[in-house]
Amino acid sequence: MIIGVPKEIKNNENRVGMTPSGVQEMTRRGHVVYVQSSAGANSGFTDKVYTAAGAKILPTIEEVYAIADMIVKVKEPISSEYALVRKGQLVFTYFHFASSEPLTKAMIDSGAVCCAYETVERKDRSLPLLTPMSEVAGRMATQEGCYFLERPRGGKGKLMGGVPGVKPAKVFVIGAGVVGTAAARTAAGMGADVTICDISLPRLAYLADVMPRNVKTLMSSEYNIREELKTADLVVGSVLVPGAKAPKLVTREMLSLMEPGSVLVDVAIDQGGCFETSHATTHEEPTYYVDGILHYCVANIPGAVPYTSTLALTNATLPYAIQLADKGWRKACAESEELRKGLNVVEGKVVYKEVAEAWDLPFEPLEW
Repeated sequence: MIIGVPKEIKNNENRVGMTPSGVQEMTRRGHVVYVQSSAGANSGFTDKVYTAAGAKILPTIEEVYAIADMIVKVKEPISSEYALVRKGQLVFTYFHFASSEPLTKAMIDSGAVCCAYETVERKDRSLPLLTPMSEVAGRMATQEGCYFLERPRGGKGKLMGGVPGVKPAKVFVIGAGVVGTAAARTAAGMGADVTICDISLPRLAYLADVMPRNVKTLMSSEYNIREELKTADLVVGSVLVPGAKAPKLVTREMLSLMEPGSVLVDVAIDQGGCFETSHATTHEEPTYYVDGILHYCVANIPGAVPYTSTLALTNATLPYAIQLADKGWRKACAESEELRKGLNVVEGKVVYKEVAEAWDLPFEPLEW
């Protein structure tokens, strides 16, 4: 199979879809890999290293899309890429269709086969291709929240861990999945007073056992969220419904409960955000205020640490990319339920229920 790895062109997206190690594994299996020139530069991988691993370098993104049977990316195609995606071409990347109607309709019109990292799912309901980036995003949510709590950055001027005689900052994490757990653990390591909430009592019981003593667990409800917002300095939203829009758990009216200069970090922004006042931002302009509350809603948080993120992502995606390349998408997805759940849009049809529901489109499941 001919595999294309284009350079990411989303704002400040520094990751790349495949490492030189991944290229070497693909070429060893007889596949041909074309990498766009400088695609890996911001992740620390030069064209020379890719060439040594067996890749062929192409100068433009147009050439990569034109020649490849399968495109391996990190982020969803943006508007300037829509016309490059071809009928029957397999695109393997993060799509988050439920957060973008134009993207969904563009991929329907393209006739391509869209396999989304975020909906590849194991029998135990875990999301193996979302997990590594969720780990990164969770840690960074706290890291960035801490930074923007500083007064020169627009926050209320609180130190996460406090000092002797001064209480630490209060961190409230909504959602106790991979992102929320990583965010809470990082905040706890900084010495903050942390509360994490979720609707799953078994999950809360588990976290109560394994988390440090400065992390408290709380059953999620509108009442409890309102009470926590009154004293929270940093709120991390980390709610996920696979493939679907995130629920809006913090409304604009609730912002009036918070102190000015408090910080909201919405890690769920890729799926539309879990705060009513959220809209996607970039690393270039990451924050904005609503009613005195600082919002950080960067849609590609792990792109800020591309070396770590690219290695972690390829570790997870490569085994699946190999299956797709070795067998072709039809056979690979027929034999693997995990990969089959990654299919969102196939040759003009929406085959993932939650995406169809998000935009009121016909749901046309594939027959195998």
